[in-house]
Amino acid sequence: MSSISEQNPVRVFVSHVFAPSDDYHRVFEYLESSRNFYYRNCSDPEIQLGGNAEAMRSELRKQINLAEVVIIPAGQYKHNEQWIDFQLNCAKGLEKPVIVLEYFGVKAKIPVQLEALADELIEWNERSIVDAIRRQARHEDTSRWDVIEFKLD
Repeated sequence: MSSISEQNPVRVFVSHVFAPSDDYHRVFEYLESSRNFYYRNCSDPEIQLGGNAEAMRSELRKQINLAEVVIIPAGQYKHNEQWIDFQLNCAKGLEKPVIVLEYFGVKAKIPVQLEALADELIEWNERSIVDAIRRQARHEDTSRWDVIEFKLD
């Protein structure tokens, strides 16, 4: 696997049910705030399929297949259990790693199904998300050292 660069962005799928959601957009806000991290969004919730379930499944399969890693915000599960289960099972069937994000701003138990199929379970934090993507999609070592500067008087 090659490292992530502008010429070789990581391909990311963020779960959706063909409607924009706060959590969906929030993932990209976090990714955008990360310096020197290049990605290509393989998910497209804007496609209009008129509620045709088979067309929706087919389109989700196609989008997930393009991705190197699948990200599922846990907050989407409650209202879209069937669709998120489909995306989880599709990702596993296509051998795509799955990163599950905990609920945003709330400490709550992650649904068993999400926990069971997650390759990694992380919190909402720009660094955690980017590092998990690097590990899961490209198997990069993400150990970092924090540098703390201080003055001696």
